[in-house]
Amino acid sequence: MNIAFESPSQSDVRQLIEDLDAYQVPLYPAESHHGVDIAVLEQPNVLFGVVRSDDGQALACGAIVLEAQYGELKRMYTRPEQRGKGIARRLLEFLEVQAQQRGCKAFALETGYLQTDAIKLYERCGYALCGPFGDYREDPNSVFMRKIILATAV
Repeated sequence: MNIAFESPSQSDVRQLIEDLDAYQVPLYPAESHHGVDIAVLEQPNVLFGVVRSDDGQALACGAIVLEAQYGELKRMYTRPEQRGKGIARRLLEFLEVQAQQRGCKAFALETGYLQTDAIKLYERCGYALCGPFGDYREDPNSVFMRKIILATAV
């Protein structure tokens, strides 16, 4: 398994994003969809990672949008047949480390309340429930989470 920054506009990576949308769009009303498009994912303040198998197949993707006060996790998706193998956790750790190296000390995310496996993953990785942040508003379909990175003594 290999994790690297890649362009989200590649056809196999676009397919991951389309699969994510195909899964989520029917679950929630339109006003509760907060996914960003590929143009946003290509901005310089976005760290977009792709997990590939040893033979090059795109297995998962995810991004952190670096804002002034935090990095927002966006577009995390792992192919269903690849879930339960630690791929999403490794991708999340990769993105967090890369964001920290760029000075990010806090992370936030919004996900749907029906994404129970994702919520459990985020909790295991140190994320805690919080209220809306940034431009988000209270939404019964949304779960908001954050993680603060504490400074460590050297």
